[in-house]
Amino acid sequence: MDHSDHLKTKIYDGERIGTQEASSLFAWDMIELGRAADRRRRLAWPGNRVGFILDRIINFTNVCEARCAFCAFHARAGLIEPYELSTEEILSKVEELENMGGTQVMLQGGLHPDYGLDTYVGMVRAVKERFPDIILHSFSPAELLHVSEKEKVSLDEVIGKLKQAGLDSVPGASDLLVDRVRSRVSPKKLKKDQWVEVMYCLSVHGLKSSATMTYGFGETPEERVAHLETVRSVQDRTGIVRAFIPWSFSPRNTGMADTLPATGIDYLKTVAVSRIFLDNVTHIQAGWLTEGLKLAQIALTMGANDMGGVLTEEVVVKATGIETRTHRDELVDVIGDAGMIPVQRDSDYREIRVFE
Repeated sequence: MDHSDHLKTKIYDGERIGTQEASSLFAWDMIELGRAADRRRRLAWPGNRVGFILDRIINFTNVCEARCAFCAFHARAGLIEPYELSTEEILSKVEELENMGGTQVMLQGGLHPDYGLDTYVGMVRAVKERFPDIILHSFSPAELLHVSEKEKVSLDEVIGKLKQAGLDSVPGASDLLVDRVRSRVSPKKLKKDQWVEVMYCLSVHGLKSSATMTYGFGETPEERVAHLETVRSVQDRTGIVRAFIPWSFSPRNTGMADTLPATGIDYLKTVAVSRIFLDNVTHIQAGWLTEGLKLAQIALTMGANDMGGVLTEEVVVKATGIETRTHRDELVDVIGDAGMIPVQRDSDYREIRVFE
């Protein structure tokens, strides 16, 4: 048996694979890779139900000290005037979501020079007092660390006070967890080990999270797998990663506009490799927002088992010029046309409604 046959057997038997084996998968035939990933998806998530959630991203400010080269949304990118939403403006947006039957809000900002812990605690408390049933899946590891450093208080205290105020979970926004790449594209944001530290601290407080991967910065396949290894290691230790979401970097309107965009084939291979390598993460999301609904639909046959949220009012990716939008009925159709059963879910992946 040659190396590829041996690896295929390991994958189909549900065994854990190593980093070198994962890197080699990028050279596999697309169809063969897709079948292997779909096999791993069935082992992790039997059946053919694909979830989605009715949620809303509220970007409460675009003032950000990080000024990442890959971001078109922060005020200093020169495309969007700086702004800060008032508490009433935030609450009005939450109310609109609740009236539409939505269940989850993602409050997202930047590394604001003037926002301290009281700002964040006040935001959480205001939403939870008015809308106690809305799940706040909000902020990011970078924001939490920024507040900790700005206030000169421990991460433990920051996360503890936010949880006490009503924060339910934190998206594990991680860009690419390779310091060689981070030093080039986001030198002012947290480093890989700091991201890991935030994730461990979230787990101590019983808060669930997720993990993302933004790729297409000129990294190698080995560096993508290094990112996956960090996520798998964190999940081994904490169990808090409910979902993994890979998406491609959109260079238009950013400080890296001359970067060649990643291809659709590259995206599908990344989804498949993620599913096979991340044997301890149940849900892999198909990134319809950055990749488009058709590619996301194909991703459902290559390891993905969730479509994420409808993301009412998403503006960060939109700032790069991508205009993909969707709504509940369209996601139901896309999932159904892929031969799957659409399921509206909550933040904990419990079924709210099945569309059969």
